[in-house]
Amino acid sequence: MCGICFSLCSTNTDNFAGREALQELFPKLQAATALRGPDTQSTVCVDVQQMRLTFCASELRLRGDTPVKQPHTGAGGNLLCWNGEVFEGLKVQTEENDGAKLFEALQNAKNSHDISQVFGSIEGPYAFLYYQRALNVLYFARDPLGRRSLLIHHPDEARPYFLLTSVSDGSHPGYSLDEISTEHVYCLDLAGLCASGNILTLTSFLSHISRSPEGVDSPFDQPRCVNRALPEDPPKAESLDCIPPHLVSPVDKLIAELDRSVMLQVQHIPRRNSAVGEAKVAVFFSGGIDSTMLAYLADRHVAPEEPIDLLNVAFENPRKIAVKVEGNVGGLPKREKKQKLREPLDYTTVKVSYDVPDRITGLQEVEELRRLCPNRKWNFLEVDVPFKESRNARTRVEALMFPSRTVMDLSLAIALYFAARGIGHIRPHPGAEPEAYTSPARVLLNGLGSDELMGGYGRHRTAFKAAGWQAVIDELQLEIDRIPTRNLGRDDRVISSWGKETRHPFLSLSVVNFLAQLPVHVKMDPRLESGLGEKLLLRLAAHKLGLVEASARKKRAMQFGSHSARMAPGEGDRKGDLSIDN
Repeated sequence: MCGICFSLCSTNTDNFAGREALQELFPKLQAATALRGPDTQSTVCVDVQQMRLTFCASELRLRGDTPVKQPHTGAGGNLLCWNGEVFEGLKVQTEENDGAKLFEALQNAKNSHDISQVFGSIEGPYAFLYYQRALNVLYFARDPLGRRSLLIHHPDEARPYFLLTSVSDGSHPGYSLDEISTEHVYCLDLAGLCASGNILTLTSFLSHISRSPEGVDSPFDQPRCVNRALPEDPPKAESLDCIPPHLVSPVDKLIAELDRSVMLQVQHIPRRNSAVGEAKVAVFFSGGIDSTMLAYLADRHVAPEEPIDLLNVAFENPRKIAVKVEGNVGGLPKREKKQKLREPLDYTTVKVSYDVPDRITGLQEVEELRRLCPNRKWNFLEVDVPFKESRNARTRVEALMFPSRTVMDLSLAIALYFAARGIGHIRPHPGAEPEAYTSPARVLLNGLGSDELMGGYGRHRTAFKAAGWQAVIDELQLEIDRIPTRNLGRDDRVISSWGKETRHPFLSLSVVNFLAQLPVHVKMDPRLESGLGEKLLLRLAAHKLGLVEASARKKRAMQFGSHSARMAPGEGDRKGDLSIDN
């Protein structure tokens, strides 16, 4: 993984204010980019007539035997800034760097059709910039699911420069940032822009290239559409103890697909500083079915002498504590309620506990993992976040997640921020005294995606009650369509600020496409009770592997399981889609 920061500006001397604004902003973006890739950083400047291109990239070395410096540069003047991982589609040996191998493939591309074909043939999370000197064009894009951040600023009168960046500096007058769409590969005609002599005409020279070139088989150009076949009263699963005949094969195939995805994402991670026996892989771990499946499968592929760190975050939440101590003030008269909320909570009578729902289920589930995988050292890392510390971090987290700005964005981002930092304590066994521990793992597995792909949300059950299987199919297609626009770029910006990388085994396009082609009733069954019908296929798979407790747990959103949502007294009524600026 790496960080990308790119600027394009005119070298004409008639807009000093614009150049000064960029000179003030760009070093801040470079510094933030360096945090993403602490191993190496480099900047390359290229002058094209009256335009200056500045390519800045940093490297977090997670592939290959030797450090690699970015941007990748070629003899013909081509440059690649690569923020991603190639897990499938391009043959990369253990000792090789995937970015270097991709650069080789791109240098053989003659035109935009070839460029699109290269990226349609690889699977993995990515954002990239590729400058093709011979044609004087700049290509850039994110992967079809948007698993890596790439923000864009278009030039305007006050800020006459073009920016592409993995990071942000929060709300800043020097830019207007948006996450770029994943629908296309973008192509900027620099020759035409230079001929125009006016950087404000840049959008006229920016075109879209189809991810699916006509006549080309591109296995990873985009997620496949869901199977729209309507079931006719399919048989029901009576319990998780017995797999119905029509689900036996899909369960086995899901285990195989997910196992392969985890394997590809945890193998061959280079060791840092010859640290033998240190964890290289961690899991965002709530004890729920998604994170537990990933932890169990990671055990199959991580070297046996390495621990696996289970990151479990819990927040001191004064609003929750106030309700526990004083009762719910929601029913009080309006004036009395306001007065009560203004009064500070008397902590002298309160013992702050971090026994939030995710902590309780996490502690239960790590014991199941220890029973099933007794030869693995499982570091259950209790990340406890006092309210004062979370408040002090809020400005930093808001800057990292920008341009995301809702209440829900903040509650999720701050949970990921502290979990990814990986500072807390572990206990060798239940009841033991806590030992301070900082996770050295740089690859963090995230269970995001299973609910969208296998009907894990309450809205899927609601859709079925309203309009049957057809409505569920429509909702599942919407879920896939919305994945690129939801929160993966935000999460990438937050987590990578610690020099770590999040990986999503459920969102491998191989797994996504496998699940998309399955009939809806194979993946879920909203006719069954809660805790069974949602993600039925995954529950059956987990139960078959011996994860009996995890297979029966109901879904719980991270912000509620960790108590990172609505922490201050009086915030209980704030809806998740409200702007934090309100």
